[in-house]
Amino acid sequence: MITTEQREKLRGWFAGRLPDDLFEELVEVTVDREEITVIGRIPAPRLAEDVSPAEREAAVEGRAQEFRERTRQDRMAVAREAEHRFRRKVSWGVECAGERTLFTHVAAPVMTRLRQPERQVLDTLIAGGVARSRSDALAWCVRLVQRHTDDWLTELRESLEHVQRVRAQGPDTRPEDAHGVDTAGQEG
Repeated sequence: MITTEQREKLRGWFAGRLPDDLFEELVEVTVDREEITVIGRIPAPRLAEDVSPAEREAAVEGRAQEFRERTRQDRMAVAREAEHRFRRKVSWGVECAGERTLFTHVAAPVMTRLRQPERQVLDTLIAGGVARSRSDALAWCVRLVQRHTDDWLTELRESLEHVQRVRAQGPDTRPEDAHGVDTAGQEG
C-alpha cells in the first residue's frame, strides 16, 4: 500500500516532469502495486451549441485519439523514466468535455478460490447476461463494491497509512522505510 505522502510525491514528480503543454491540467495520478495511471485534461473540440449528442460524442472521441497519436513520443519518454524510477507500468488517459478515455492500462490477473455459494453468484451474473465469464463477473462485483463503499475504503486506506507510520517507527526499521520510498523508487 502506498501512503498519502508517497502518492503526493509521485503526483509531484509527474507534475514536474510532464511537458507544460501536454495537458491543460493534471487531473489524477493513481497507483497500485503494478501500475501508475496518469489522467490529464485536454481541450474540448470547438462545436456549435446545437450539435447532436452523436456528433459531440464523435468529436470528443476524435480529440482524444488525436491527442494520443500526437503526444505518443513525449508520453513514452516520461513513461520509460517513471517505469525505471518507480518500477511500475505507466498508463495514460484523458478527460475531455467531461468524458474519460484510457489509452492503455494493465489488466492484472488475480487468483482466488471460491466456495460454491460465491461461484453461484458469479454464475447467476453470467446467466443473466451481466458478464461473459466468471472473471468478468468477479470484476463486475469488485466495481460494484468500489462504487458503493468509497467512504469505507477511504477510511480503511487511512487506517493502513497510520499502521505503516507506526511500523516505520519500530526498532527493526530499515533506513529507507523511514523515508517511505527506497533508493530504487519503490514504496517502503
